[in-house]
Formats: sequence, C-alpha cells, structure tokens
Amino acid sequence: MTAPETRWRLHVDRDLCIGSGICAGLDPDQFTLVGGVSVATPAPVPPTGAAVDAAESCPVEAITVRDAADDHLIAPEP
Repeated sequence: MTAPETRWRLHVDRDLCIGSGICAGLDPDQFTLVGGVSVATPAPVPPTGAAVDAAESCPVEAITVRDAADDHLIAPEP
C-alpha cells in the first residue's frame, strides 16, 4: 500500500485580512483577492514553499498553513 500524499490546508482569516495582495503575488495559484480580501484555495493542496512564504509574509498574520491530516501548524511560525 502506498503512503498517502501530504496535503496542506490554507486558511485566510477574513476579519484580519487587509487585502495587501502579498499572498496572491507570492502564490497566485493558491490565493486570490476577492472583494478586497484574500481567498485561499478551499481544497487541500500539495506542500509548496510559496504557500509558506505567503503565510510568513502576511503583514497581519491572517494566513495559516496546516497539515490536512493532523492539523499541525506549518506556517506562520509562532
């Protein structure tokens, strides 16, 4: 049996997001701006450095990246 592929869940806290667009600029495949705030891809995604960069670069820490299997926080680092 093959091990399950690692997936991440991306989340944007719409109450914190200020719509800077940094995330969409760093990872346009996973983040878009809608109505002045960022929206992340809703489905679990393969791990990418761009997703981590987006979470780490968010000026208000509105983005979290978590392991889809166990909800472990990947980014931003505390």
